This record gives sequence, structure tokens and C-alpha cells, in this order.
Amino acid sequence: MKTIVIPTDFSATANNAAHYAAEMLAGQYDINVILYHVYEKDGHQVAADESLERLKKELEAVAALKFECMSVKGDDVIDEIERVVRHRQANFVVMGISGKSALAQVFMGSNTLKFVKNNICPVLIIPAEAKFTGIKNVALTSDFKNVRLTTPTTPIKSMLEMFRPHFHIINVDSLHYVALTDEYRSQREEMAKMFSEFDPEFYFIGLNDFHEAIDQFTKDKEIDLLITVPRKHSFLSSLYKRSHTKEMVYQSRVPILATQE
Repeated sequence: MKTIVIPTDFSATANNAAHYAAEMLAGQYDINVILYHVYEKDGHQVAADESLERLKKELEAVAALKFECMSVKGDDVIDEIERVVRHRQANFVVMGISGKSALAQVFMGSNTLKFVKNNICPVLIIPAEAKFTGIKNVALTSDFKNVRLTTPTTPIKSMLEMFRPHFHIINVDSLHYVALTDEYRSQREEMAKMFSEFDPEFYFIGLNDFHEAIDQFTKDKEIDLLITVPRKHSFLSSLYKRSHTKEMVYQSRVPILATQE
């Protein structure tokens, strides 16, 4: 049985992430969803439990899944989420992320991205305005370096097995010209073997701006889910340094699955 943890602070962004996850998981079997809230003061528990139950009823109307409510007292949200993830051996966490403030500020202050950085388990990041319309096309970003060692195949294959989408693997490098280097060809062959059952299509894009390239690719190929490996790819780490990006994550409808190594 897969265990999915959905932390919530009952904000519109968190509620949207929970509804997105419920619609996404509807029809799946053997899935236990934990609706999880961290409160700071003893007097908040009753209200927290009531809010969790209301959210549970809303989601039960969307998907016939097993929903469990958990509220805990704690000062550090990330520590508490990590604790339940480890204790319940969660397969992944679903978290919303807001795009209403400046990108750099949101990343530095976001519990979602703090959790991603801690690299405990895969995190499905749901943009505030995202609406579930199916998972037909999934894209994986890769730097094509030591792919056998740096690509977390287990969580990626788990997601692909759930939806059997068209699978696209992308590399963006300004040095791509007419032909791939021998190293890129070798790594592509390795990746093709690793995901042979999903018949991946490969794309090597010769542009300087990674974010612009991925943004355009997701639009052109109608990507429903983008997968990245934060510790091995510059995608999320570079966003900390870029305040002028077009807010791809926050304004896009496309969720991101940040997978651990």
C-alpha cells in the first residue's frame, strides 16, 4: 500500500493541493492518504481536528480513497512532517506553493522548498492555480551525467506506472549543436535501458536559458507533470538565485515532482 502525506494549513493553496491530489489519485488502489496539520498551541487542536474532518469529507466526495486525519503540536512544521514521513514510510508528500510574492522570497520562505531541500522523500509541488486535467504527458529533466547513479528510478517509475503517460526526457545545454557528443549518446542509451518499459522520447535543447526552454517545452508538448532531481540538477537550486525568472513554477499549471537521489 502506498502512503501519501498531504500537509495542510487550511489555506486556499493547501486546499487546492489536497483536491488536486485527490483527483489525481482517484481510481488508484491500495493508497492511504494522511491529511496532516501542525498546530502550535494546545487550544488549537479541537479547531484543527474539525478542519481536517471537513477537508476529509470534501475529498471523500472526490475520490474513494482511504483518508486519515492527523494533527500534532509542534514548533517546526518541517521537522513534524519529516517525522510522520519516516514513521509511516510515506512514498511521497503533496504540498502546495504560492506564487503571489516575489519568486526569490517565496523560495527562501517556503516550507515546501525547505522540505524539498531536506531530501527526505519525493515531493509533489502543486502550483496555486493548478487544476487536475489528467496525467497524459510526463517530462523528466536530466543533466545526463552518471545517469545510472544519479537518477532515482524507483519514485519515477512508481509515478509512471500509476498513469502510463507518454514519457519525455529533456536536457537543456547551450553546447548542443548539430550532433550529440559521444558522452551524451552513451548516457542516452543508459537512460533508454533504465526506462525501457515506458518507451521514453529524448530531447536535447541547445539554449542558454534553462527555465525558458523548459517552460516552452511544457507548453509545446502539453506536459502535465514535470519531474526533476534537485540535488543533481540546477533547476530548483538555480531558482534560489534568480529573481527575474518568469515564475515558471508559480504561474504554471504544471506540478513538479521533486525526487530524491
